[in-house]
Amino acid sequence: MSSSSSYRILPVSGPVSGEIRPPGSKSLTNRALIIAALATGQSHLTGVLASQDTEVMVDSLQRLGVPVEHDAANKTMTVSGCGGQIPQSNAKLYCENSGTSIRFLTALCATGNGRYELDGNARMRERPIGPLVESLSRAGVAASCILGNSCPPVLIKTKGLPGGELEVGGNLSSQYLSALLMAAPAARESVCLKVQGELVSRPYVDMTLEIMRQFGAQISEPETNTFQILNQTYTGRELPIEPDASAASYFFAAAAITGGRVTVTGLSRNALQGDIHFVEALEQMGCEVTWGDNSTTVQGSPLRGIDIDMNAISDTAQTLACVAPFATGPTRIRNVAHMRLKETNRVTAVVDELRRLGLQVEEFDDGMTIHPGPMHSATIETYDDHRMAMSFALIGLRHAGVTISDPGCTRKTYPEYFDDLSKLCGTRVYESNT
Repeated sequence: MSSSSSYRILPVSGPVSGEIRPPGSKSLTNRALIIAALATGQSHLTGVLASQDTEVMVDSLQRLGVPVEHDAANKTMTVSGCGGQIPQSNAKLYCENSGTSIRFLTALCATGNGRYELDGNARMRERPIGPLVESLSRAGVAASCILGNSCPPVLIKTKGLPGGELEVGGNLSSQYLSALLMAAPAARESVCLKVQGELVSRPYVDMTLEIMRQFGAQISEPETNTFQILNQTYTGRELPIEPDASAASYFFAAAAITGGRVTVTGLSRNALQGDIHFVEALEQMGCEVTWGDNSTTVQGSPLRGIDIDMNAISDTAQTLACVAPFATGPTRIRNVAHMRLKETNRVTAVVDELRRLGLQVEEFDDGMTIHPGPMHSATIETYDDHRMAMSFALIGLRHAGVTISDPGCTRKTYPEYFDDLSKLCGTRVYESNT
């Protein structure tokens, strides 16, 4: 994909129908890399995602002394695990705006022996990491936010993660909990990890636990949101990475808004990623969903507005917000206040850009209500947020005059997005404005 400043989206002439397999899951790839790095022996990951977020993770692991070989052509990574002992005692890691990377790596570094500094771009320095840093501090690791604002850069001075009882807040991001869970087997003692308050995005925690178990971790949950993890070493293995369910949401949505039929292969009802359940939101809106053994199909139908809690699948809330303008009646998206702390303030950004198209949208602390209505031409600002670009391109499939600024921001998780969307639609759906 070129790095031109904007893409004009070209509407399709009819229903979008076809079959597609999105690239590997970012969430699974980055979790598998952390666990494989801590494992004993070699791990071979297949179907991995090649994107800015995963490149950041690979680069950081290499700086920590963990060998990672990436074969982009064959979508594989081979990780030579460190057996729970980070080789480098001093490293500076730069994580761009990859929240999963900086949070997972912060906990990983806490298991090491030395001094580690983690930083990112300007937006990353606005994204909270305080609950994770505070949890590590209480556990006996010298962890601090260098600027004193509960955001990166982070400094870790450590002689290892002691273990024992740990607590972490879960209301801002489930990634703090996932980070500590993955690091816990490398602690000196077994860990009892408790979540303070509400836990958002629980399906992502379940994904973390499942991958840990696949690498041999022994975990129990004696009560809700309390986890006991034995002190042990992961064992390297071969692991296939599922297609990205968040990315799949755009293709399911294309079927929904055009009355087409789209099958995503490699993802079924039993997928590790909770975002596959986005199709159930489309089903509530009137679509037909067919679950296969290794595929999921959405058949578009006339859409109706819904009232939906998207806390568990918030990475697909932007997608649904761009389906909502084509429904009959308003759509209310609830319980996604934590979206404000993502790559951009996703609640306000979505509201502002839908209004830019001429729609009536109400913004609430925890979400929004979108009222269908006439739309006009507009250039959509993407705020260096890959999901803004991918979601709002969908509106352009039905409504002429949509231009996406900075389409190159999709390199964060899906560099080939616009080309893959064109292949699915059977025609090129974007035109470069230089």
